Amino acid sequence: MVQTALQGSPVTLTGTLPAVGQQAPDFTLVDKDLNDRTLADFAGKKKLLNIVPSLDTPVCALSTQRFNAAMAERDDAVALVISADLPFAMGRFCGAEGIDNLIPLSLMRSQAFARDYGVLIADGPLAGICARAVVVLDAEDRVIHCQLVPEITEEPDYAAALAAL
Repeated sequence: MVQTALQGSPVTLTGTLPAVGQQAPDFTLVDKDLNDRTLADFAGKKKLLNIVPSLDTPVCALSTQRFNAAMAERDDAVALVISADLPFAMGRFCGAEGIDNLIPLSLMRSQAFARDYGVLIADGPLAGICARAVVVLDAEDRVIHCQLVPEITEEPDYAAALAAL
């Protein structure tokens, strides 16, 4: 099993992170209107998956704001922010923060995405939600960048993710 850390304490993750060059696993997540969304809904575009524990934390909020700003000029790509937050909470956060260049998606109905992408926290106080990671896919859904942030309370490498996109 893969590990990350939460304030220096090891955290075990369930699943395996997708490797660069691998076809991305399909997913079904829930959007702000409670509709199921799949990878196919974003066909033909590059994709940035900003995977976070909860938008109700400072680092998750900051990463979402940073990627939102970076996506303002992009029409060849789509950015998704994925967390265990309920769609209602994600919608409120995005509305309050002016997040309109990212699509919020929730694990509300299933943890399959978190397992399939290797980010499901298996133990500790955050068990059952996602570790912080960024996955970038090309237009054919092949992984072109993948970063599991080694310490959940730290920000991802924005420059590397955006350069890959």
